Amino acid sequence: MVAPRAGSKIQIKSYKHNGQLHRVWQNSLVLRGTESVVVLANDKTQVTESDGRTWITREPAICYFHAKHWFNIIGMIRNDGIYYYCNISSPFVFDEEALKYIDYDLDLKVYPDMTYDVLDVDEYDEHKEQMNYPVVLDRILHNNINYLIRWVRQRKGPFSPEFIDNWYERYLTYR
Repeated sequence: MVAPRAGSKIQIKSYKHNGQLHRVWQNSLVLRGTESVVVLANDKTQVTESDGRTWITREPAICYFHAKHWFNIIGMIRNDGIYYYCNISSPFVFDEEALKYIDYDLDLKVYPDMTYDVLDVDEYDEHKEQMNYPVVLDRILHNNINYLIRWVRQRKGPFSPEFIDNWYERYLTYR
């Protein structure tokens, strides 16, 4: 697999299990790009929904993608702390067009005090039925949300106190 080059700007594209395009983020800056880990930053980035609606992100964010984990993590930097939005998803792939993954609806929202909520369970159940997720996929996704919660509790990876700060400082050097 090709890795995105640090300093380049790329799109992020999420899809649904049935292959339908779900959402596209424009112009995310690559801070680190390897075949296994990609760290991106964006701020006031245009996002296009599958129905064509667009909106602009409100705050700077550091995005963490891993080629072996079934989730990605977005650390949003706000005045009152870092909020995390974690998508349960396929591992990412990157081609010359974009960084891509399949969004499986289940989300974990983590607050600055490291409390969290699991979101969109009903949407996941609905899509699991509609798109016939295999039993093994359902097991992988639920195992990964538990794995992600352990990361939160242990302050591991992007949840460590310095992770977002360090990558945000690097992002500022590009601006």
